[in-house]
Amino acid sequence: MTQISQQDAFGTILLIGASRGLGLAMADEFAKRRWDVVATVRGKARTKLHDLADEHAGHVEIETLDITEPDQIAALRDRLSDRTFDILFVNAGTANINDETVADVSNDEFARVLVTNALSPMRVIEKLQDLVRVDGLIGVMSSGQGSITDNTNGRHEIYRCSKSALNQLMRSYAARHASDKRSLLLMAPGWIRTDLGGPKAPFSVEDSIPMVVDVLMAQQGKPGLSYLHRHGDTVRW
Repeated sequence: MTQISQQDAFGTILLIGASRGLGLAMADEFAKRRWDVVATVRGKARTKLHDLADEHAGHVEIETLDITEPDQIAALRDRLSDRTFDILFVNAGTANINDETVADVSNDEFARVLVTNALSPMRVIEKLQDLVRVDGLIGVMSSGQGSITDNTNGRHEIYRCSKSALNQLMRSYAARHASDKRSLLLMAPGWIRTDLGGPKAPFSVEDSIPMVVDVLMAQQGKPGLSYLHRHGDTVRW
């Protein structure tokens, strides 16, 4: 695909994980706001993101990346080495569909969820951080279920564990980069009706994602780490 032009855009975002669900909706919302979007999918098959790129011709560019493959992260970094972005946002993630407890989950399934939701997003950030301008924003899709304080019912514990681990790793990253002027964001979008969230979720993508994007826009230029809900309020650790 032809590389997008940044001449007329209000900003540029590198969006990791945008073939469907929240990532796809974020790509659409940023494009509607006249941002240039470089968004990733895992494989070579055509996705709804390709339809979106056709709709927003010249403003949405597609790259391939499986975040669990370090070699692919490095290859993406090489392909984008001459680019600069206002925002890097990692949306890619997974859930354990059967919602096992620690009494039931297999070693392989536990490792899959933790590698996908905690280790891999942080590897992406570590590798791609220097593509973000010095006063830009680096964010990742967390969850309110990552809050240890707010865990009062114990459900979805493997998923919760992975998001808590992600929050901890991001906090460690922030501590190691305490002098960095970039804004760092853990985003808790709420329970939204997607393939991942399921049909019982109370909030729609159409209502929620503009709010998520509003929060990202508002956090630009605010150094330090924040853990925020889609309304912009702080989530308790």
